[in-house]
Amino acid sequence: MALVSWIPVTERVRLNMIDGNVRIALVTDLHSCYYGPDQRWLIERIAKESPDVILLGGDIFDDGLPDDNVHKLMESLVAKYPCYYVTGNHEFWSGRVDEMKAYMKSIGVTVLDGDCETITVNGVTIDVCGVDDPTYMSEEQWLEQLNVAYAKADSTHFRILLTHRPEKVDAYNRYDFDLILAGHAHAGQMKIPFINRGLLAPDQGFFAKYVDGLYTLDNGSVMEVSRGLSRESTRLPRFFNRPELVVIDLH
Repeated sequence: MALVSWIPVTERVRLNMIDGNVRIALVTDLHSCYYGPDQRWLIERIAKESPDVILLGGDIFDDGLPDDNVHKLMESLVAKYPCYYVTGNHEFWSGRVDEMKAYMKSIGVTVLDGDCETITVNGVTIDVCGVDDPTYMSEEQWLEQLNVAYAKADSTHFRILLTHRPEKVDAYNRYDFDLILAGHAHAGQMKIPFINRGLLAPDQGFFAKYVDGLYTLDNGSVMEVSRGLSRESTRLPRFFNRPELVVIDLH
C-alpha cells in the first residue's frame, strides 16, 4: 500500500456553476518532490488535461528539499499556461519566502498575497483572489489580506479564493466566494475509508474533516481540497491516499 500510494492520480471534478466552460488544474503541496526527469511525469499529466489556467495552492516549495524540481516544473508550466500562486506554511518555514515569491514573479507566475486578478477565460470573467499562508501572521493580519483581496473582487464575476488552508472555514463563511481551492491537509496522511476523514491533518488534529474533495460551506461557497502531490518529503507513508492533480471543469 505504501508504494502504491506514491503513484499520483488525476482527480476530476465537474461543477455546474457558470455559463461557459473553464478547466482549472489545481496543483498543491508539491513540496519540491520528484516527478521524473525534468518533472516530465507531472508536466505530461497536466498537458494531457489541457487546462485553461493553473492555480498553485501553496507548499510548492519545501523547507527541506532543494528548489530544483520546482524550477523545472514551473518554468515549463508558465511557458504554456497562466499560473497563479499562493504560499504555504513550508515556504515560510524555509525562511526564504520572499526569495521564492520573487522567483515566481521573475518567470511570469502571478503571486497573490492579499490580491485579486481578473481574467477572462473562454468568454467567462473570473476573479482569482489569493492570500498568503498565515504562518508567522496574526489572525488580524491574515484577515486583512483576505479583506483586501475580497474587496477587489466583483460580485458580477465568478469569484475564486486560492488559499493553502482548508480548515479556516469560519473565516471563509464570512464571504461569498463561489469557489475556494485549498490543500495543506494531505488528506490526513492516512485516509480513513468510507467516512472521508483523515487520521491526522495539520491544524485540524485527529479525524480531520476538511481533507479531500468537495465541501459546501454554510454560506453556499463550494470548497475543493486537494490531497496534494507530496511524496518523498513526508516522513510517514500515505495510506489510502494517493497524491493527486485536481482538474476542475466549470460549466
